[in-house]
Amino acid sequence: MREQPRTPADATPGSPLTQVDVLALSKASQAVSSELDLSKLIKTLLVIALESVGAQRAALILLRGDEPRIEAEAITGRDGVTVNFRQVFPTPDELPDSILRYVIRTQENIILDDASAPNQFSGDEYVKNKQARSVLCLPLVKQASLKGALYLENNLASHVFRPDRILVLKLLVSQAAISLDHARLYAELTQENSDRRKAEAALRASEQRWRKLFENSSAGIGLASSDGRIIAANLACQKMLGYTEKELQSLTLLEVTHEEDRAAVEARIAQCSEGQRRDWRVEKRYRRKDGNAIWADVSIGFVPSTAESNPAFFAAVIVDINERKRAEEELRQREISLREAQTELAHVSRVTTMGELAASIAHEVNQPLAGIVTNANAGLRWLAGQIPNLKEACEAFRRIIRDGNRAGDVISRMRTLLKKARGVKDRLDINEAIEEVVSLTQSEVQRNKVALRTELGADLPLVVGDRVQLQQVIMNLILNGMEAMSALENRERELVITTGSDEGDKVHVTVRDSGTGFDPLNAERIFDSFYTTKPGGLGMGLSISRSIIESHGGRLWAVSNDGPGSTFQFTL
Repeated sequence: MREQPRTPADATPGSPLTQVDVLALSKASQAVSSELDLSKLIKTLLVIALESVGAQRAALILLRGDEPRIEAEAITGRDGVTVNFRQVFPTPDELPDSILRYVIRTQENIILDDASAPNQFSGDEYVKNKQARSVLCLPLVKQASLKGALYLENNLASHVFRPDRILVLKLLVSQAAISLDHARLYAELTQENSDRRKAEAALRASEQRWRKLFENSSAGIGLASSDGRIIAANLACQKMLGYTEKELQSLTLLEVTHEEDRAAVEARIAQCSEGQRRDWRVEKRYRRKDGNAIWADVSIGFVPSTAESNPAFFAAVIVDINERKRAEEELRQREISLREAQTELAHVSRVTTMGELAASIAHEVNQPLAGIVTNANAGLRWLAGQIPNLKEACEAFRRIIRDGNRAGDVISRMRTLLKKARGVKDRLDINEAIEEVVSLTQSEVQRNKVALRTELGADLPLVVGDRVQLQQVIMNLILNGMEAMSALENRERELVITTGSDEGDKVHVTVRDSGTGFDPLNAERIFDSFYTTKPGGLGMGLSISRSIIESHGGRLWAVSNDGPGSTFQFTL
């Protein structure tokens, strides 16, 4: 059978209170109304509520704005009533949400004599899960304004909350709503007074700390009025400027400022007065009492007026940087002298290395120039025959044009590299680039009696780079390898160029020779500019080659072979 919610008045119309009820109500009302401590009042109210109606559990819910919050709950146990202060928002695990919302919305009492029987709140999650039996929820109302609710329950038996007890509790709750409001107001006033006392104590402590800082600081500290007149200065500030505090109080900020810095100070004071800025930091000069100027690092803050008794003022922290400025000037003069010496040294160095650089560039373009001469001679021979072979002559001239363009490209790319400018990069087949270089070096290979072999990997990914610069690196490595084998007499001079795929999308190129090799301890040093192991070497080729590879996002390094010779390799 479903039991409908009802108010105490509906349940017991006109029921008179017994003398015992009146005495109990009088005592409870006096206990509730006489308590101003909010936590004690809540505890008293919950204990009386539990004992007066025979509930197992009670919860006091107060409104914080429009949201209900459980302030405290009381539970009856073997050792009496235990009150826990919670101050949490209610969840379906703690209170029947539908009942609480109904009471808050309608400001009506809810009484369920047997919550396990079908009723309009049977679907509530809390009612189902907790198997509540007797449930009572009363609104806390003061002058038609809802302050919260009082929730009570007994899960052991039904029909626990008798109408006469509910009527007593309802009257008590009316008094409690007033007392809770008064107690909360009293608590807020008490907290406000406590906060004010703490703030006053903190202010006094802050003033004491400020006074100690002001008096004992090694930095100068000064105060000035909003029009720039000096109000106070600590001992460090007095020593810095050579004035006593009394003498400073007769001066303004502008009067103690160096003449050349006064306009800037005056402009900043005006900006603060107009509200455009509040603080600034500047290095400026002061004029001491003895007429000497001193440099100082000054941090100034403008504190606007808050009341007639608290006028606006400037606060300045002044640090003497005269010694630092003197040291900076000496350092500046030394740097000027050093730059002049460096300029002279650079001039000497340029004059010294000009010939070496010219030889290095000649080394790079030697191959295409040799090709031009060879092809020009071949073209002349084809034309000088009894029957000129125009086809072969034209082919020779095309090769001359190709080699001439290549020589120009090498010089152009060399200039780009030396200027650290961005090269022209395209997607290219590294195998094709290597084969072109190999064909250009054939005459050198044959002249040096070198067995040149290529082992080029198949299906290599294209690389992004400057073809001429990369071919310049490959040619340099080939020529270095041949030169390293030039003195060999008793073994084969073998040069092997290999390509393959590395981890990810990298292409790996190696040039392995069977020459004299190098000291493994110098594996990195051989890439330094002007370092060379060759009698007539310049030490530029490998340095330029590494710069080219690194500008392509790759890496160039060298290792000694297990047998004779060395291997140079790079990745792109």
